[in-house]
Amino acid sequence: MTTLQTSPRTTAAWPGIIEAFRSHLPVTDATPIVTLREGNTPLIPLPRVSAAIGRQVEVWVKFDGLNPTGSFKDRGMTLAISKAKEAGAEAVICASTGNTSAAAAAYARRGGLRAYVLIPDGYVALGKLAQALLYGAEVLAIQGNFDRALDMVRQVASRYPVTLVNSLNPYRLEGQKTAAFEVVQALGDAPDWLCIPVGNAGNISAYWMGFCEYHQQDRCQRLPRMMGFQAAGSAPLVLGQPVEAPETVATAIRIGRPVNWERALAVQHASQGAFTGVTDAEILDAYRFLAAEEGIFCEPASATSVAGLLKLKDQVPTGARVVCVLTGNGLKDPDAALQHNTAQQRPAVPPDPAQVAKAIGF
Repeated sequence: MTTLQTSPRTTAAWPGIIEAFRSHLPVTDATPIVTLREGNTPLIPLPRVSAAIGRQVEVWVKFDGLNPTGSFKDRGMTLAISKAKEAGAEAVICASTGNTSAAAAAYARRGGLRAYVLIPDGYVALGKLAQALLYGAEVLAIQGNFDRALDMVRQVASRYPVTLVNSLNPYRLEGQKTAAFEVVQALGDAPDWLCIPVGNAGNISAYWMGFCEYHQQDRCQRLPRMMGFQAAGSAPLVLGQPVEAPETVATAIRIGRPVNWERALAVQHASQGAFTGVTDAEILDAYRFLAAEEGIFCEPASATSVAGLLKLKDQVPTGARVVCVLTGNGLKDPDAALQHNTAQQRPAVPPDPAQVAKAIGF
């Protein structure tokens, strides 16, 4: 596979995305920077996925599950919270399927702000809920799905002195675009394809912003095809219409009315990309494959990007370089790992070396 260029930013003194990419972000000397040193996540080669596609295709994952709260949301939240604090806000609010709530709670508390979170009752992975609670957020469960929760927080933010930090907040996408900068720095150029899970459709829009900025500044020579993948049971952009009752094992993208719908369609058109649905079975196959064959443990929604790539493998150009975005860490949803794992833990054995050796086949 191609040898990646070494980024000058991969040092112990990494300052977080705002300081690392200050000239590309809407901050000033008056902006109080609230950071947990997010960003600088690895671009990891996938030799077995590459081999499964063949034709000299090279595949990497951008593993943003290695951010401080375990998801890509940290990139946008550091900027959203910093700008909220600059504006004098004392509290922030969001609707969440889990990752946004964890990031909002962590960065709000880091910045000395209160955080309020609305979640769809019964549809948030316990690892994510635990994060938000431990970070000190006020968490309210609401009857209905994410789309209903988002409608509620939008109304509250419009009427009361609390700042909305969902991806409707423009600073969120500004922060998230920095992942595209890091991909270009690592590869030396933009990839041919960028494969990404799509829920509320903010991240695909943010990546495109980042690639376009670097292209305009001659920091990369090409722009990628943006390939967005949705769970088949929650695929409004694939179907071309809202999904009133979305259902999928990939809870992080269980969204039937993406707020960035028009932005995402514009990205698809401009990049000559596509939106494709993948089944829960395909997502779980990719989820298990990444862990068992590549040693990478992501949450199910993240595996959607790899599931989609494998589904479209015959369409990938020969010799293409492909980056799949992994948005969240597998530890976010341990229940999914236990429920959908095909391996079984063996019965307990006596604490005797001979018995242990016998159990493992010696």
